Amino acid sequence: MAASEGSAAPGGARVDHLVTSGTFSLDGGTWEVDNNVWIVGDDHEAVVIDAAHDAEAIAAAVGERRLVAIVCTHAHDDHVDAAPALADRTGAPILLHPADQELWKLTHPDRAPDGELADGQELTVAGTVLRVLHTPGHCRGAVSLYAPALGTVFTGDTLFAGGPGATGRSFSDFPTIVDSIRDRLLTLPPQTVVRTGHGDSTTVGAEAPHLQEWIARGH
Repeated sequence: MAASEGSAAPGGARVDHLVTSGTFSLDGGTWEVDNNVWIVGDDHEAVVIDAAHDAEAIAAAVGERRLVAIVCTHAHDDHVDAAPALADRTGAPILLHPADQELWKLTHPDRAPDGELADGQELTVAGTVLRVLHTPGHCRGAVSLYAPALGTVFTGDTLFAGGPGATGRSFSDFPTIVDSIRDRLLTLPPQTVVRTGHGDSTTVGAEAPHLQEWIARGH
């Protein structure tokens, strides 16, 4: 069962949170990981952000609600491995930024996403807008989803509590992720809750003062 995470829009949309466990594999290595799965909606319809590892558990958390879309913040296998099974089960389309198609094919060579995400695109669920922000760096097609009415942004693996996501593997670039965080995320209101792909949430205001430290460390 997903845990509700507090934020609610005036129309009734809320954020539910599920943690799933599995592996992440890239560049010849494999690591055990726990992933945050975010479900945004009301009692009637919902969007899943990052269908990680366990389609059955995610479907159970969605329940009887209509699943509007399965949104991928990026195409690393730990964020998309359960997406096709969840799509087959619910009929919901899988949406991915086209710059991550090459990465997607490493996990799902025989199943393409159903639609594309574009910078500035707006997805609406339960009367609540999720605005797509293209935030490359962790990988080329990484996006964040900003929900002004909920006072939150879903950053995938672009921004965590404590700094940027990893950029030491294929398809990633540290200067690019710093630009994305500085120009697209740290410009959001300081009280905006940052809901991440792994680990604890944070806020824009908590992370903004540390930008120069991250640049200096170059991690």
